[in-house]
Amino acid sequence: MSLFMVIGKVCRFGVGVRSTLVTVLARPFATSNNMAKSKFEYVRNFETDDTCLRNCYIVVRLDGRNFHKFSEQHKFTKPNDDRALGLMVRSARSVMEELEDITIAYGQSDEFSFVFKRTSTWFKRRASKLMTHVASQLSSSYVFYWKEFFGEQPLLYPPGFDGRVVLYPSNRNLKDYLSWRQADCHINNLYNTVFWTLVQKGGLTTTQAEDRLKGTLAADKNEILFSEFDINYNNESALHRKGTTLIWEKRDETVTKRLKLPNEEEKEVSVTRSRKRVEAYHCDIIGDQFWGEHPNILEDDNC
Repeated sequence: MSLFMVIGKVCRFGVGVRSTLVTVLARPFATSNNMAKSKFEYVRNFETDDTCLRNCYIVVRLDGRNFHKFSEQHKFTKPNDDRALGLMVRSARSVMEELEDITIAYGQSDEFSFVFKRTSTWFKRRASKLMTHVASQLSSSYVFYWKEFFGEQPLLYPPGFDGRVVLYPSNRNLKDYLSWRQADCHINNLYNTVFWTLVQKGGLTTTQAEDRLKGTLAADKNEILFSEFDINYNNESALHRKGTTLIWEKRDETVTKRLKLPNEEEKEVSVTRSRKRVEAYHCDIIGDQFWGEHPNILEDDNC
């Protein structure tokens, strides 16, 4: 029986118009829950299981897509632009504040690695969910905080980041991974420092500077800086040489509150409370000192 036939019958008898109409009109919407059980549901079987193995640290590493071109078009300072580095760190901090199961993050240049606790159950440990959430939060934060670091310089087009998810089963594996990224930071920054010093202060073209550095070792690059330009690489900014490590730390902060006393007078009192905040370090994380000073970052290997 059609809807219009039902309405017609109700109108002839003149009773129960409101209740009947409500029942009939609501009927098409009552089947909405059944749509999930439609004949088309079989397509869900094409989804692959990307659940990350339990008891492993989940590392999501993001890299800027085609950032060489991006940095040129936005006139980044060479070899290091502190505005761009600050923006990356601020964006990474935003990711950690959104996803509190990230226990540590390490970044250099246009890349950042985010380490989820091995016991994390965020997004049911699905790799695609974790990676896309981290990537979207970082990229949107990069755009959102752009003016905070670049002022009135316009953002010509939105940046892009690609990502990957890697699992590390032990504390040693994770520490070696982070050591690898910091060693990479040192290698890249030393090369870039010498390269751009030869160009900006030595008067070489980029091609000549590249030829000059072919086959050189770290000691050779340090010697070029020191003997020809009186630059001690060890005195360069730790931010550039060591990258940035972000961790959660509890810090005491004192705030002033106004309390109303029983005699209806108001009095200002100081209240100290402890809050977790994301703190940045530009230090060595290859050795044992950093990990000894922050023992809560790593979880028990026997978990």
